[in-house]
Amino acid sequence: MPLTEASIRSTGPVEQPRKLFDSGGLYLLVTPRGGRMWRLKYRFGGKEKSLSLGIYPQVTLAVARRLRDEARTLLVAGVNPGEVRKQERSTLRDEAARVNAAMRFSLDSDGALSIRIVARRVNLSPSGTADLRAFLDATRGVPVKE
Repeated sequence: MPLTEASIRSTGPVEQPRKLFDSGGLYLLVTPRGGRMWRLKYRFGGKEKSLSLGIYPQVTLAVARRLRDEARTLLVAGVNPGEVRKQERSTLRDEAARVNAAMRFSLDSDGALSIRIVARRVNLSPSGTADLRAFLDATRGVPVKE
């Protein structure tokens, strides 16, 4: 029998971890401390796998079912949803690392340059940016002294 919001809300802490199954491999894992986590049980490449979908109540029953359907669509296409999740997280980590890099440059639409080095920031006006470009272009061919 499929889960309902009322049955999920009424579930409290249990002595042993307990799985409350919905349908299509979706289940709610209830922990002894009262935590409730959505999981999806599926098979890929002949092996049983499990995918975390979020924590209840941040992820509601309707959202968990939608996420289950999206993962099932990937499985039908022959794609492992766990690997897709790993790629998404890797991309987010790489983006966060790029944003938090020690040095960062940004150029506004009006031509102003902003340079951030750790906690310090240097902002150049559009004319200052043009002067810096002219200087860099002029010194491009000059060999570096060691």
